[in-house]
Amino acid sequence: MRNSKLFRLIIFFSSISFLPILTLSFSAENPTDRRILVLLDDVSLKSSHSIFFNSLQTRGFDLDFKLADDPKLALQRYGQYLYDGLILFAPTAERFGGSLDLAAVLNFVDSGRDVIVAADSNASDLIRNIAAECGADFDEDPSAVVIDHTSYAVSETEGDHTLIASDNLIESEVILGKEKIEAPILFKGIGHSLNPENNLVLKVLSASSTAYSANPNSILSGPPSVSGSAISFVSVLQARNNARVLISGSLDLFSNRLLRAGVQKVGHPNKHEKSGNERFVIEVGKWVFHERGHLKAVNVRHNKVGELDEPAIYRINDDLEYSVEIYEWSGTSWEPYVANDVQVQFYMMSPYVLKTLSTNEKGLYHTSFKVPDVYGVFQFKVEYQRLGYTSLSLSKQIPVRPFRHNEYERFITTAFPYYGASFSTMLGFFIFSIVYLYSK
Repeated sequence: MRNSKLFRLIIFFSSISFLPILTLSFSAENPTDRRILVLLDDVSLKSSHSIFFNSLQTRGFDLDFKLADDPKLALQRYGQYLYDGLILFAPTAERFGGSLDLAAVLNFVDSGRDVIVAADSNASDLIRNIAAECGADFDEDPSAVVIDHTSYAVSETEGDHTLIASDNLIESEVILGKEKIEAPILFKGIGHSLNPENNLVLKVLSASSTAYSANPNSILSGPPSVSGSAISFVSVLQARNNARVLISGSLDLFSNRLLRAGVQKVGHPNKHEKSGNERFVIEVGKWVFHERGHLKAVNVRHNKVGELDEPAIYRINDDLEYSVEIYEWSGTSWEPYVANDVQVQFYMMSPYVLKTLSTNEKGLYHTSFKVPDVYGVFQFKVEYQRLGYTSLSLSKQIPVRPFRHNEYERFITTAFPYYGASFSTMLGFFIFSIVYLYSK
């Protein structure tokens, strides 16, 4: 009996000491996801998609591979998350094992963590529901795939034109890197449309105007449900809490076969020895796991011009200075963020002052302005939202008082006409009185 109690105590203290380790990998100072859970339909995916997985591991990620139906699956333990990111390469999974389900995945995103979801023509309702919750609606026809008779990849066999060579990429250096992806990207899978009510989801790789979603083995009896540029192959979502989600309609997009394959787009004379898939999945993976496009703001300051200390209160018409330092995470270190569209508001119910901040291109943003001639409780507000970057929301509250009775000017210049009117009235009355009293 005594030994069993001792054993329980050892287990308890061991679990408590293990908890800090679970939360050290992701922090404000090191925002890159480090420990990632990878759920697979089949163990063979680990080798057939090894190039993508190896690219993550060489950048310092710790991948934990598990089957989607593993009965011991769990994203958190003792209220602490075990992982910083989640990769779902299990398109056919009808349900996950352990405590993992749709609600657990959504809570994972709500906690600010990141997810990659890859589907294919056999996508289950569970995967479709996860995508739908993130603003991507897959074609309801389970047999439909994307077909394009003008933008398919040339192959030795005629095929059914479902292997598409796409170069319709989002124009964003922060998401896809500074170097342009020259080779077309091979895609074979199902398309999805974006929920118009969700303005946070973006197309990263989309179809041409001639693409449509249908069953390649049957004749169309009516217009396809999704067609043209409305079809998205790969979409991304950045939630308001800066969590990032990638939705792909093709699991093969990440496979070694397509990453190594040569590609020639029909109607184009140029044949590329290697498709753009590898560059694409690596670059978009860097963005999803916060190796790029993650901002932080530090050293927010304000003071009167000519002073260094922050005052507890300002007076109307004071001249003040405002500054903030903004840095971007490069994957290994914080680098100065350079932009010309960062603005500060001096706000009370509505912005009384709106100024664009100047930068020294070393991370420091600053400006100066005069406090408006209105007293009350104001806020310095910076609400910065830019495509592909994490949002910044900064706020500092400061009261503004009017002049005290002994702080006004002795003689107000604008009041000189009133002074003149008063004295001229007195002088006129005096002259009138003399004339009235001493005239006959």
